[in-house]
Amino acid sequence: MPGHKLDPIDRKILSELQANGRITNVELARRVGISAPPCLRRVRTLEESGYIRGYHADINARALDFEVQVFAMVGLHSQAEVDLAAFENRCRNWPLVRECHMLNGEIDFILKCVAPDLSTFQNFLTEQLTAAENVASVKTSLVIRCAKDEPGVPFDVLEERLARRP
Repeated sequence: MPGHKLDPIDRKILSELQANGRITNVELARRVGISAPPCLRRVRTLEESGYIRGYHADINARALDFEVQVFAMVGLHSQAEVDLAAFENRCRNWPLVRECHMLNGEIDFILKCVAPDLSTFQNFLTEQLTAAENVASVKTSLVIRCAKDEPGVPFDVLEERLARRP
């Protein structure tokens, strides 16, 4: 079900759930202008079609004493698909790595890492990340503060684009 095939109600449902995944079905239905039973059917269809991948709590890392957030830019010796996949699999097994993105350009991967303190991250960096097979270089940047952290996609931009189409 491609994105442009969704009707305005489906897109509004996605927008509302993206903003608040704990909203009740009754409230969601009210906000999108339909009754509760068809709203629930639409949500289930959106889930089954892969538009909704899951529901997650937005955890405050600092409240749990995870004070360090670092972006690690990783260069690999080999960019053969088997080597890229091996690195991605390795990242999935490192608890401190919360996101792993393959990039085009000078850097092969950027990792978002979260750690309770700098020494924990340093141990991960020296004992696991830089020591990993095929890793050629790692450059790190410590996050000082976050000015914006919005999940998902900008539905207002999608609606503007769809409104301009003939």
